[in-house]
Amino acid sequence: MNFNSDSIELFLAVIERGSFSAAARSLGKVPSAVSMGIANLEAELGYALFDRSHREPVPTAMASALVPHARLIADQLKQLQVHAVELSLGLESKLSIGVVADIDKAPLLEAIKIIAARFPLLEVEVLSAPQDDVLAMLHSGRVSVCLAFAGLSVNVLERFQFVGNERVIATLAANHPLLAGQDLFLEDLVQVRQIIVASRDLPISETRPLVAESCWRTDTLDMALEMVEAGLGWGNFPLSVVQPLLDAGRLKRLNFRNIDNGLVLPVHAVWLKRRPLQKGALAFVELMGR
Repeated sequence: MNFNSDSIELFLAVIERGSFSAAARSLGKVPSAVSMGIANLEAELGYALFDRSHREPVPTAMASALVPHARLIADQLKQLQVHAVELSLGLESKLSIGVVADIDKAPLLEAIKIIAARFPLLEVEVLSAPQDDVLAMLHSGRVSVCLAFAGLSVNVLERFQFVGNERVIATLAANHPLLAGQDLFLEDLVQVRQIIVASRDLPISETRPLVAESCWRTDTLDMALEMVEAGLGWGNFPLSVVQPLLDAGRLKRLNFRNIDNGLVLPVHAVWLKRRPLQKGALAFVELMGR
């Protein structure tokens, strides 16, 4: 017999109920069946699990040592059973989420934390890349849903849900010579190299944050921030991301004489019409929409 799902349930019922008769009632069995089941398990293990010399069976030291492991396996079996039912009700086996590199990840991680608690065995994958790469992953089927900046036009192949805004601001290294000027206008940046986060291979589809005539590109936000901090150019980055660098004095937020420094870009959860969202992705979109 040894331990299996039935014997673990039987063993824990006796441990938790304190007697063979109480365990039998909780399992819908007769006391003799419970007593015999424990005796068979003890025979196979080669040692006693309960001391029967008392009025009620008392767990032995060996039984007490097994209890934490038995409870862990019992909980995992329950999760497995729930997950199997969820799969039959439309839960995907894996949820792949794409997120644009320069979008604040904090709300995304909070949503995933809730989903992980709701569906403990659901495998979640998060892929971060520049805007055009993330949308390409969506249309190729690599991810089932993504978080991306809203474009100026609506793609008829996509559905979306507004989930918030990112305020993109122009930033520069704290010791950049441009900061020495007193009369800074937005158009002054046209002649200063701009550092952007963009796809390695795809053309840039969203040009609103682009100002300068000369742009250097990288495909990671971290590298873009390091390039700006090194004085290689200026960058338009989400305030939520650069605020710690501003607070630390590593970057400076530019002040323009003719316009407020801040471009508000809506952020959408996006998926394809031809691939309706399954249960995990639906929960993700709902949580992000809050």
